[in-house]
Amino acid sequence: MFTTFLPSQVNQLKDPETIAFVQSIERISLATSLSQHPILTTYMKKGSGVTPILLLHGFDSSILEFRLLLPLLATQNETWAVDLLGFGFTQRQKEINYSPTTIQIHLYDFWKTLINRPIILVGASMGGATAIDFTLTYPQVVKSVILINSLGYTNSPVFTKYLFPPFDFLAVEYLRQRHIWALNLCSKLPNLDTKILLAIQCAMLHQEMPLWHDAMIDYVKTGGYSNLADRIAKVEKPTLILWGEADDMLPLEDTEKFQRSIANSQLIKLKNCGHTPQIEQPQITSQHILQFLNKCNF
Repeated sequence: MFTTFLPSQVNQLKDPETIAFVQSIERISLATSLSQHPILTTYMKKGSGVTPILLLHGFDSSILEFRLLLPLLATQNETWAVDLLGFGFTQRQKEINYSPTTIQIHLYDFWKTLINRPIILVGASMGGATAIDFTLTYPQVVKSVILINSLGYTNSPVFTKYLFPPFDFLAVEYLRQRHIWALNLCSKLPNLDTKILLAIQCAMLHQEMPLWHDAMIDYVKTGGYSNLADRIAKVEKPTLILWGEADDMLPLEDTEKFQRSIANSQLIKLKNCGHTPQIEQPQITSQHILQFLNKCNF
């Protein structure tokens, strides 16, 4: 049985491993300074170990993007994933302004309430920018950083700050509609790899949550992490940079920028891999992460 806070579309999932993962999702009423009401925050925890790993998903995504990576990391470490504020299946409240600042506050309160020990932050795409921002704000909390095809040097177009009704709604709705189009198209294709269909289903499931449009519009209008680039060089933690060389969303040159800027960093490029190594090459990605952590004696 699935928990009742998930959209009804969850019942369309057929993959046993994904179903088991979704059934393991937990929810906490998290007290924060952002609202007088607790924020119902979705997360997952598996495994055990001395230094916890915390996985941060990308833009317009959820902890489901770690459905393949998290179990692999959890074989050797206590591993967490959380739906960031305004994203995934975490509750959205109308009185909250969704921005990198409120994401950071919510993330700290989540860490303080449930983990409260130094962590290894793993951030994918936008989650990488979140990890950098969090590390610079709370350096005592983070022992090391792992960036997977991270946002930071390539940012949202400036025009997104100036969207106004009804174009703001239409711009965000386009994100949802492209998944619907892809799902409808793939459902009609014969001999389609079921992994592709599953990836689309997982990518769009959270978009059915209440106030999804409102939170996305709020966040997009802030410009996201557009002011992060000049701060990246201040990261002093041991950092692993993992990058799929076939990324069609972020330029490959960003890898060199990250490596030059972060003094204590290691860069590994993944061949035949795109923007989401955690989905495309979970075994290889987990191996690189675990080897890095062993090297750092975490």
